[in-house]
Amino acid sequence: MQKPVILTGVRSNADLTLGNLLGAILPLVRLQQKYSQNYQINAFLPDLHSIIGTNDFNDLYERTILTVRTYAAAGLDLKNTNTSIYRQSYVPAHSELAWILDCFIYYGELSRMTQFKEKSENSDSVIVGIFNYPALMAADILLYDASYVPVGEDQRQHLELTRDVAIRMNNQFGDIFTVPKTWAEQMQFNNAGARIRSLKHPEQKMSKSIQDPSGTILLSDNPKDAREKVLASTTDSVGSINYDYINQPGISNLLQIISVIENKPIDDVVSKWRGESSYSKLKQEAADLVEDLLTNFQSSLAGITDQDALSALMAHEQNINQVANAKLKLIQTKVGLRASLND
Repeated sequence: MQKPVILTGVRSNADLTLGNLLGAILPLVRLQQKYSQNYQINAFLPDLHSIIGTNDFNDLYERTILTVRTYAAAGLDLKNTNTSIYRQSYVPAHSELAWILDCFIYYGELSRMTQFKEKSENSDSVIVGIFNYPALMAADILLYDASYVPVGEDQRQHLELTRDVAIRMNNQFGDIFTVPKTWAEQMQFNNAGARIRSLKHPEQKMSKSIQDPSGTILLSDNPKDAREKVLASTTDSVGSINYDYINQPGISNLLQIISVIENKPIDDVVSKWRGESSYSKLKQEAADLVEDLLTNFQSSLAGITDQDALSALMAHEQNINQVANAKLKLIQTKVGLRASLND
């Protein structure tokens, strides 16, 4: 790949929510629209990551296909030659490179990862996949020489670990990996989306995995029902609209929803509403936007079949496997598993 690579992915092991659409999928669509002429965009489906910590295995394949349909319904051009859309498990090089990286990542590095520490605290039954997750994530990135990886703050440690192992192996074997940009350099792509919160409990993220039906909008929800959830959202008693996630998380969440749907900088939306006292007007605007968004999205989704998604995936996966296998063979040669690149 000659162009700088931007790599991003959305797990599909739960029903997709408005938070997924506004926080990851629409930003991906806009990323493609704005940058695909100058960057290679890898929009992969991390189905291997999706089996970590889930008991819902029966629907994973179908959910992954639905995610591709969701991409298309949201506006992603599945035929864009500068965008690759592929399932992680359909590119075996991901798993093979993860094992090689395991041999160059230290136990202490993985055991210091915050996510692992939180999930393993006071428990003897934590699966190894949670511990080893960052090595597979590093393989996802390094396999394609990705410079930019728009991830949330919760993945920042994993990105830094990826940089560390890339530098470590480059020092030993020559410049075999592109080292991803630092966190600060990633921010031009990281600011495109928003972490949408629960409408009822805005101190928490919007998530299907949390029992919060009144605070969560699923992409399959009736648009009018979604509208009512927004109108009934939790706010506060401050009496003035300000962008302040500490003191006014509910109000700030509504401002973020408006910002992403309208594709306007959050500062512009905040400037429009700052100091206003009518929470009902803010809710009304957000509710209108959410209802319209879901109505149009669901109409588009209905016109995209599973076969449309599969056809797009198979075409992309054929091409991406060539790129991944070439990179894997280079690494295998460097570490002594192959005599040469022709082996």
